[in-house]
Amino acid sequence: MNWLEALILGIIQGLTEFLPVSSSGHLEIGSVLLDAQSSDNLLFAVVVHLATALATIAVFKEDILLIIKDVLKFKWNESTQFVAKILLSMIPVFVVAVFFKDQIESLFVGNLLLVGAMLLITGCLLLFAHYKRSGDKRVGFISAIVIGIAQAVAVLPGISRSGSTIATALILGVEKSKAARFSFLMVLIPILGASLLELIDYSENPGAHSIDTTTLVIGFFAAFISGFIACKWMIKLVKSGKLTYFAFYCFIVGLIAIISA
Repeated sequence: MNWLEALILGIIQGLTEFLPVSSSGHLEIGSVLLDAQSSDNLLFAVVVHLATALATIAVFKEDILLIIKDVLKFKWNESTQFVAKILLSMIPVFVVAVFFKDQIESLFVGNLLLVGAMLLITGCLLLFAHYKRSGDKRVGFISAIVIGIAQAVAVLPGISRSGSTIATALILGVEKSKAARFSFLMVLIPILGASLLELIDYSENPGAHSIDTTTLVIGFFAAFISGFIACKWMIKLVKSGKLTYFAFYCFIVGLIAIISA
C-alpha cells in the first residue's frame, strides 16, 4: 500500500464510519479496486478506525467532559447510568472479539460476495427503521444490550456499525438524537482498546509489517478529517430521517460488489 492508496482509503473510512454504509465493507471494496490487498490490511483498518474514534471524541467533547464530571461525583445520576449502559453494550462485541478473533480476521480478505450480501442486509435494516414510527424513549439497559448485539454483528464487513446500531435503537423506539449519540459514543472504548493493542504489537515488531509508518500516518489524518465532517453530517441526517437514501446506496453498491465477485 502506497501513500496515495492510504489517502484514498483513509477518506473512505472517515466518511463511511459514520454514514450508515459500512466502513469495513468499503475498505474491502476499495482495497480490491486499488489492488492494495496485503497482510497489513487489518493493521491499516485499526489505525483508521482509531482516527475516526478520535474524531468522535472531537465532535462530542462537551458531552464526554460532562459525563466524566458527573461520573466523578460518584452518584447514580444520569451520566453514571449512561456509562453503565455503554459498558453493557460492549459485552456482545467483547465476546465476539475474544472467542471469534481468528474467524473475523479471515473475513477481511477481499471477499466481495460477502461484502455485497451484507450491504444488502444493511440497506434492508435502514429501510425498516425508516418506516418504523418515531419514538421518544431514552436508551434503557435492555435496549443497550440489544444495540450492543447489533454492534457485534456489525464486525462483518458490509454490515454498517452506525447503521445497524442507530437503526436498532430507532426500531426500539429511541428518540433520533439520543440514538445517534449512543451509537457514536458506545464504540469508543472497544475501538480505542483494539487500536492500542494492535499499535503496541506494531511498535514491538515493526519489521513484521510491510506497511511503513508514513503511510499509516497519512491514512490516519485522512480518516480523522473526513470522519469529523461525516460525524457532524450524520447527526443532522438522523434527526431529519433521511436514512432511506443510504439504504438505496447500500443496495446499489451491494449488487455491484456481488456482480463483481
